[in-house]
Amino acid sequence: MCGTRLLHSGPRSAIVGLALFALLAAPPPPASAAEEPGRDVPRDEHGAATAEHQEQVLDKLMPETDVSKPPPGFDPILWAAFIPEDNALTPQRVALGRKLYFDTRLSDDNSVSCATCHDVTRGFTDQRAVSEGIGGQLGKRNAPTTLNAVLLQTLFWDGRSPTLDHQARQPILNPVEMGMPDGAAALKAIGDDPEYQKMFKAAYGREMNYEDLGRAIGAFERTLVFMDSPFRRFLAGDDGAISAEARTGWELFNAKGRCMTCHPMNPSNPLGTDNRFHNVGVSARHQDFEGLARQAIKLLQEDPSEQKLDELAVGTDMSELGRFMVTRNRVDTGSFRTPLILNIAITPPYMHDGSLATLWDVMDHYNKGGEANPFLDGGIEPLALSEEEIDQLVAFLFTLTDVRFAEENQRQLGHQQAVAKKERPIRDEAMASRLTLPFEQRVMGAKSTDQ
Repeated sequence: MCGTRLLHSGPRSAIVGLALFALLAAPPPPASAAEEPGRDVPRDEHGAATAEHQEQVLDKLMPETDVSKPPPGFDPILWAAFIPEDNALTPQRVALGRKLYFDTRLSDDNSVSCATCHDVTRGFTDQRAVSEGIGGQLGKRNAPTTLNAVLLQTLFWDGRSPTLDHQARQPILNPVEMGMPDGAAALKAIGDDPEYQKMFKAAYGREMNYEDLGRAIGAFERTLVFMDSPFRRFLAGDDGAISAEARTGWELFNAKGRCMTCHPMNPSNPLGTDNRFHNVGVSARHQDFEGLARQAIKLLQEDPSEQKLDELAVGTDMSELGRFMVTRNRVDTGSFRTPLILNIAITPPYMHDGSLATLWDVMDHYNKGGEANPFLDGGIEPLALSEEEIDQLVAFLFTLTDVRFAEENQRQLGHQQAVAKKERPIRDEAMASRLTLPFEQRVMGAKSTDQ
């Protein structure tokens, strides 16, 4: 057993940790590969797989199970801690939520659904830098995956939503995303559907309302638990589950790479996120934080509603302020929630703005110490990783994908390798090895990195 297999426990989450101990003790389910999103996949006007096709793939990924019971390997008492008291998982609620998840009628032009940006065939993201909404509008943020979102403490990149049920209601009303003027308009769009009338009554025992619409989508998303990765099997004692290169990458992850500081992967945190917010310098490449902060404070003082916050976060350059938009705390400027890294290989591109195309780009960003700015997290510093070590870390990250996505994982590996061989726009070996320091670039200009 690898000596670093369970090193660096980091901040502990007792519930998640005990849940993973149960998962490690349970026999792994058989692999059921998802269909690769290849050339023949039927797509809609936004480039997402059609709802019919996505549902067919979802049926292969998730054969019908008893949703009132926890996923395989989870202790029932521990699993119950992730389920809201007012939204217990029932077959009726999950079925309603699934229908709503794929329904484009919840958008103003009948073209966008939850599945447009959280496509089953694309790792429950859209694999785009930023998402496309009604009328072809582009937002400012990358769509996070809904896989395993049930285990997150806050939702959205800036943590402005406390629960899946609350989060599910926001995109429907956002003018850039689904564009409904209000919840009543969303309900009106589906209100005459007899099937919905029956399903809402069966699920919640009352007439349709917007809060229950969000609850139902949240209930469905809580079933999207995909944690059966080769790395999980390695942690359970199967040394052959991952390659020697990936095992070395795991050691680097916990040591020289310092990845575990924000992405703890251990029995106390199987997701690879500290659920905190960090400025890692991505926004600093092209934004004036001070100017944007003054603008945001003024607008949010005029209209402090959560809908206004959502509009500014998704549709304007103030998106780059990150957590600051929620807290108005100066230290949160440019900070974003640490993403979970389970299934990370199948959810490119990366970072809150989708600006990094491959996992090699992500490693290059951290290797050079991010981008200098007054709010840069104190833990971000050059790593001096060699090319071989970067390859080993990336190999490890590709072992975090659930085996049901094995084909897409392999496709992404080939694609990202090919892209990285052609171009590594973030790589800066002089910065990574401290031959050039950040202040030199500010004083002398970018050419100093070549000297």
